[in-house]
Amino acid sequence: MCHAVTSLLSDMSVNAAVHELDRDPRGREMERELARMLGCRVPAVPAVFIGGDLVGGTNRVMALHLAGELVPMLKSAGALWL
Repeated sequence: MCHAVTSLLSDMSVNAAVHELDRDPRGREMERELARMLGCRVPAVPAVFIGGDLVGGTNRVMALHLAGELVPMLKSAGALWL
């Protein structure tokens, strides 16, 4: 699912910063904290932040996109210049 979100953002010309938690020594700890922040029991990746705010995972990002709310969020954060 990380690839789907990364591809979506890339197709929108958003230069997303991607952090590979499986390559970070503290990755498991970060996954647990993200799951706690999102109220999940399972690892919460991808965890998408826009403008420093935690938006959610794949389902939330796709729902925002389909509802036409993702582009305004990205514009507001300065991540998209359309």
